[in-house]
Amino acid sequence: MQKLFLTFFYSGLCPKAPGTAGTITAAAAGWAILQIMPVSTLFLLTAFVSVIAVSVINRYEISTNTHDNSQIVIDEVVGVWLAMCIAANFSADIGAQVGAVQVLICVVFFRFFDIAKPSIIGRIDRNVEGGLGVIGDDIIAGIFAGIVAAGVWNLIKHFEIVQNYNF
Repeated sequence: MQKLFLTFFYSGLCPKAPGTAGTITAAAAGWAILQIMPVSTLFLLTAFVSVIAVSVINRYEISTNTHDNSQIVIDEVVGVWLAMCIAANFSADIGAQVGAVQVLICVVFFRFFDIAKPSIIGRIDRNVEGGLGVIGDDIIAGIFAGIVAAGVWNLIKHFEIVQNYNF
């Protein structure tokens, strides 16, 4: 059960780019959740998963004597879901369903911030130990990604770059 959770339904076992595989799987799951439930539900689920993940990761790292194993992608789940929640809440069309284009924008910016680790994201990644360190940098990357994705989506809508906003 621990492996299922930490690898987010085994998406973290992808031999190449497990973080990206986990992010894409999480984004698809988050998008599906948003089709039937409000953004607030995804946000609460993200908070719940974050708290549980810190504890589970702490136990896993102690038992394996490792830190931030690449197969652990539950942190990517938290980050991309947070980005999706923020982007949805700060977009010009609050209340509208989150479309696939918005999700894609969140994925791209989340992966950018998670890989590049600029500013405080990198400091958290380097300096915070245990589950909080594994999750912490992705939470901040998700916040940055959500803000940028909301801005990009608002520009897209403002300039009518995409005609059908909910595809």
